Amino acid sequence: MGRLAQTEGLTDIQQEILSTVRDFVDKKIIPVAQELEHADEYPEEIVEGLKELGIFGLMIPEEYDGLGESLLTYALVVEEIARGWMSVSGVINTHFIVAYMLMRHGTEEQKKKYLPKMATGEVRGAFSMSEPGLGSDVSAVKTKATRLDDGSYEVTGQKMWLTNGGTSTLVATLVKTDEGADSVYKNMTTFLVEKEPGFGETAQGVTVPGKLHKMGYKGVETTELILDKHKISADQILGGEPGKGFFQMMDGVEVGRVNVAARACGIALRAFELAIDYAQQRETFGKKIADHQAVLFRLAEMATKVEAAHTMMVKAARLKDSGKRMDVEAGMAKMLASEYCNEVVEASFRIHGGYGYSKEYEIERLYRESAFMLIGEGTSDIQKMIIGRNLLKDYALKG
Repeated sequence: MGRLAQTEGLTDIQQEILSTVRDFVDKKIIPVAQELEHADEYPEEIVEGLKELGIFGLMIPEEYDGLGESLLTYALVVEEIARGWMSVSGVINTHFIVAYMLMRHGTEEQKKKYLPKMATGEVRGAFSMSEPGLGSDVSAVKTKATRLDDGSYEVTGQKMWLTNGGTSTLVATLVKTDEGADSVYKNMTTFLVEKEPGFGETAQGVTVPGKLHKMGYKGVETTELILDKHKISADQILGGEPGKGFFQMMDGVEVGRVNVAARACGIALRAFELAIDYAQQRETFGKKIADHQAVLFRLAEMATKVEAAHTMMVKAARLKDSGKRMDVEAGMAKMLASEYCNEVVEASFRIHGGYGYSKEYEIERLYRESAFMLIGEGTSDIQKMIIGRNLLKDYALKG
């Protein structure tokens, strides 16, 4: 293991967890990632291995049978997993966001019902906010829950871009409700929708049509979710009170941005590792290409970007763990890590030359995976809006 992407101040337990995960990645993920990804095959054995390691319950408190670790620990684990195969980190990401939202906003009954089973992976979470044509404009959510005379709700609408849409059994779903508030953001509610794993009609009024085909991020399924007069009790409202869904989801997205930053860091680190290894083996004009100044400078720039992104990701995670506000830092970490990830992967691609274009080499997969980092959990433009608006508040002219 080289000197890049090291984190100061970790406990012995954190170091042990990361060492165990790194060993699992090197032995169980990297050797099979290419084959599974090109076959678009779900990594069942890898997921079972992660369950055994306790990764599905990494941040769930011990009182609910989890490991009770910090967001920083989780982010560093995600970085390691994404270094092996980014799709695998996607399997646990949305599961974790749902668990986090339950931990922060759920009623005690909801926590007791779901968290112990989520810790073992028996209940698998998915996160549903987006819709067709919605993009990052959350205020435009059209899926609606109508309150019935018996106090339950009927939900109708179409949701989009669900990671784990097929394998999940619990979907945190943002919908519109009529709370009579003067703000659209206070007329949104998060429902905990239960369903069976699989495709087709997976619960009354709940249909998962099938996998969406993507250029990368394969193996893990991404789906739509169709809700057609799905009847759901008021007990399934996250936190038990309608009208708080937008703020609950934004809390989850903030954590998700740290996660995507960690994924981007993992991809970038792997791209650097592949490039520096290849540069010390490939010869041109009578010497290793690493000895050519152009390649050497490129490696130096790649390493600097890997280190900078990792540092910002760690800062954002530590801020969240401390309970401090970190919307700006999460946006910065996500934006920088995703942009640098793409730059590092492209540089590695160039160093590989023609071989980088071959599906036999990992860099071809990383090239496609890195593109997703630019749009997952909000584009760079959205991050810039969040950062810029908050900076204007912090640095507002006085007088």
